[in-house]
Amino acid sequence: MSTAQHIAFLGLGVMGAPMAGHLARTGRSVTVYNRTGSRAQAWLERHRDEGLDVRSAETPAAAATGQDVVITCVGNDSDLAEVVLGDAGALAAMREGALFIDHTTVSPQIAMTIAREAAKRGIDALDAPVSGGQAGAENGRLAIMCGGSAEAMERARPVMQAYGARMVHVGDAGAGQATKAVNQICIAGTLAGLSEGVRFAQAAGLDMAKVLEAISGGAAQSWQMENRWATMAAGEFDFGFAIDWMRKDLAIALEEARKNGLDLPVTRMVDGYYAEVQAQGGARQDTSALIRHLRP
Repeated sequence: MSTAQHIAFLGLGVMGAPMAGHLARTGRSVTVYNRTGSRAQAWLERHRDEGLDVRSAETPAAAATGQDVVITCVGNDSDLAEVVLGDAGALAAMREGALFIDHTTVSPQIAMTIAREAAKRGIDALDAPVSGGQAGAENGRLAIMCGGSAEAMERARPVMQAYGARMVHVGDAGAGQATKAVNQICIAGTLAGLSEGVRFAQAAGLDMAKVLEAISGGAAQSWQMENRWATMAAGEFDFGFAIDWMRKDLAIALEEARKNGLDLPVTRMVDGYYAEVQAQGGARQDTSALIRHLRP
């Protein structure tokens, strides 16, 4: 086990709650904070029933005080700024020599801002967005793309092993977030093609299970195909990572592309399709609900 025995985890959404649980089950002392206090209380009661060393705090600063590691997994740039840099934020309360890890998907700019502020206080910081969805968080099988110093990465690795199956140091501060943008760009394009493939197979009257069996072992294979083909065909979209959040991530990717003088026509198109599905009432459905923009 890592020498980091005392951890604060800020943000108990569909990703953060199971991640914090995995950490607590390693025998570490975990203090949690969530903006909606009832969610933190429910998490606390559930994990105390398991006999784990857990507690909650009323503010991010209170949660962060005296901890070896502070981890965040919140909503967007403004949420992260409030939790980390705000008047009752975590960073000002962290001790020198502590480690900060952020698992939120945010812009590279705020990741670099936090890294600079952390360095002024003698704190190592890592921007470490995750991929794998709710199932990956619950099963402790997340892929984590990390930006920051090599020292921060090595300190964070044994902590993140509680819920990560793959952890890759991709570069300096902000590089983890830029890599997550690449991840979302690729998912958007894959789901667009998969949506059209499913609808084509349905219109052709094909046996959907047989089509999947036939093509999933070849060049068309993808995680999305293996895990979402059947559910997309069945119109089932309750898998945790909502279209609202995907559009937030795609907005980051499109803005970063603009800053770099790059056009992403497929990503822009898919984002527009997601806007259509939002307007149809699918804002909280899984990203595979992209297929809803195509008539059956």
